[in-house]
Amino acid sequence: MHLRILPPDGRVKVSAPFRMDIETIRKFVLQKLSWIEKHQAKFLQQKKETPHEYINGENHYFAGRSYLLRVVDYAGFPKVMIHDQKYIDLLISRDSDREKRKEVISDWYREHLKLRIPELVKKWEKIIGVEAKECRIKQMKTRWGSCSIKLRRVWLNLELAKKPDHCLEYVIVHELVHLLEPKHNSSFKAYMDGFMPQWRKYKKELNQGNESLLS
Repeated sequence: MHLRILPPDGRVKVSAPFRMDIETIRKFVLQKLSWIEKHQAKFLQQKKETPHEYINGENHYFAGRSYLLRVVDYAGFPKVMIHDQKYIDLLISRDSDREKRKEVISDWYREHLKLRIPELVKKWEKIIGVEAKECRIKQMKTRWGSCSIKLRRVWLNLELAKKPDHCLEYVIVHELVHLLEPKHNSSFKAYMDGFMPQWRKYKKELNQGNESLLS
């Protein structure tokens, strides 16, 4: 059985085999009650992030740093650039709407990850002694990453482009280790301790203000 607390309101989700009876599931949840209440309390305390409007002066994160967004009227193909290590310049038509601006920045984040991920995956495949057949990127609401053991496919959250490189690296290691141990048990944690001794620190940093739970 697997139990997860989902944002934004701390809803509890339990996954169990179809053949398992309800009473067994109920007892399992009751045993985890203190853990559930602890994480639900974090959701209540968590400051809600205001959705971006993609206008001048907004704070946007990239690779672990905060930048001010500057929207620059531009007649050519839209693009994004870092300027003076202080600004994210979005070059786009003044007539563009919020969704178009969001799309351009999201594409820029995706391209960044496409450049960073292959070298990190290759590095850690060699260290861990596994091989993922492919690694893909997608927007995920409740996970930083996931791993299909059968397909040997790793998925990474697009939001990782906003996080420091060591957090991206931690998620990659986390998912690759699942190719050795599918469950989050003592064996999995022992692997993580061996390959990346500071993984708990990185996990805490990654989830600060997000409360997203890894697969």
